[in-house]
Amino acid sequence: MEIIKGLLIIAIGSLGQSSSYVPIKKVRKWSWESFWLVQGIFAWLVFPLIGMLIAIPHDVNPLLLLESGGAGAAIIYGMLWGIGGLTFGLSMRYLGVALGQSVSLGTCSAFGTLFPALFAGTDLLRGDGLILLLGVIITLTGIAIIGYAGTLRSQNMSEEEKRAAIKDFALTKGLAVALLAGIMSACFALGLDAGTPIKETAIANGVPPLYAGLPVILIVTLGGFITNATYCIYQNIKNKTGKDYFNVNISVLLNNILFCALAGLLWYSQFFGLEIGKTFLTSSPVLLAFSWSILMSLNVVFSNMWGIILKEWKGCNPKTVTVLILGLFILIFSIFFPSLF
Repeated sequence: MEIIKGLLIIAIGSLGQSSSYVPIKKVRKWSWESFWLVQGIFAWLVFPLIGMLIAIPHDVNPLLLLESGGAGAAIIYGMLWGIGGLTFGLSMRYLGVALGQSVSLGTCSAFGTLFPALFAGTDLLRGDGLILLLGVIITLTGIAIIGYAGTLRSQNMSEEEKRAAIKDFALTKGLAVALLAGIMSACFALGLDAGTPIKETAIANGVPPLYAGLPVILIVTLGGFITNATYCIYQNIKNKTGKDYFNVNISVLLNNILFCALAGLLWYSQFFGLEIGKTFLTSSPVLLAFSWSILMSLNVVFSNMWGIILKEWKGCNPKTVTVLILGLFILIFSIFFPSLF
């Protein structure tokens, strides 16, 4: 039951993340760099800070946690992850919610699961390491099949249909950006791993294990915010779009801030759910190590559900739909695969 609870909590957070790009579609009259920066303020600063404040008792000095070690590495990994965040947003722009998230998160799943294991000296060809490796291979297989469904969809759609579903659709450019996004986004997992001393110090100072990972999330997202804010402000200056933030139309301004805040909250929920859900998986070391891949797999499943709802797969022939469903089933199987051993 504990494992089921953990998986459900991770799934709820994943559903939030996969839904986070829907409110962005409600943002009006703002350039990409403007709404990306504003939603980032909420996603990478405001809500992670609130999460940390919830976790830390009033009598615990947050600076004490930072002095325990790992903060510097976590921020650097966060800055590298920030590059993935930037290109992740662009992958949605060029490929849509379904295919963009599938390719990006698939790559992120593999690297984000295997890198921490390799750095810890895990032998991926024996025992638990082999199970972990097989789980990642199954995950990548499912995502590759979904990617193939995306190429079939592209072949079966006219240019007008592509533009109607995804305004800036560009398959080749989108795939390249999505792969880069996935590789760099995996640094988030490395950042969480680097922040382990902070988590341990938090527990030693009375923070419940359930919430002990939340301060680490803030440190990693802070690094990501630095990267994203630098790029977005540069684009604001270059494209002269800084006026977006001072739109005299109050209704537009309030609308955009509201939906950016909602997008930020939904995005943050994935890591809030991941850190809390992991505390219920401690009885299964393999499942715990595989938790990052589970989150990414669920993100792909839910993002493709949104893709169907948003009619990104509208007009596809039966073969394309069959391939898509097969890929989704394999991803769902990959989530439970480690628990079979």
